Amino acid sequence: MSRLGKKGIEIPAKTTVTVNGDVVTVKGPLGELSRSFKKNIIIEVAGNKVELKPVKDTLENKALWGTYSSHITNMVEGVNKGYTNRLVVEGIGFKADITPVEIVFKVGFSHPVKVSIPKNLKVTSDKGIIVINGIDKELVTSFASSLKAIKKPEPYKGKGIRFEGEVIRRKEGKKTA
Repeated sequence: MSRLGKKGIEIPAKTTVTVNGDVVTVKGPLGELSRSFKKNIIIEVAGNKVELKPVKDTLENKALWGTYSSHITNMVEGVNKGYTNRLVVEGIGFKADITPVEIVFKVGFSHPVKVSIPKNLKVTSDKGIIVINGIDKELVTSFASSLKAIKKPEPYKGKGIRFEGEVIRRKEGKKTA
């Protein structure tokens, strides 16, 4: 049984959650998010709480119960507080230029790497730190991971794109005789 699913999800003030068939819509001060769910879990809004219950007691439904609870919790938190991810571009000559439509990385390749910014995200840069803001946790984290994948940090000097606070295990270089 899911511990998260049993608890229910508190709905803060200035936030509304509506369930229309298999689509859950959450509106808050920062925006609106919608997501469709399978009909294996019954989602109901009761007062200022969202309650989830499985239709049948199967292994798949038990797994989906906690997952759906986490998804709805992330939606509620996203429209109230939003999510932020910070990336560090580290290395001599490495930089990221941000325009309203795309990010242009110069990270040691023979050509600049251009990445278009999704519409729902706000991306800013300041002295080698890229800040990604948005209300959809899944979109913010997947976009940040795709940016990191452009140039992963290497273990000898630590050059590349990494998450802020991420520790890179360093290797010892060549030894001279």
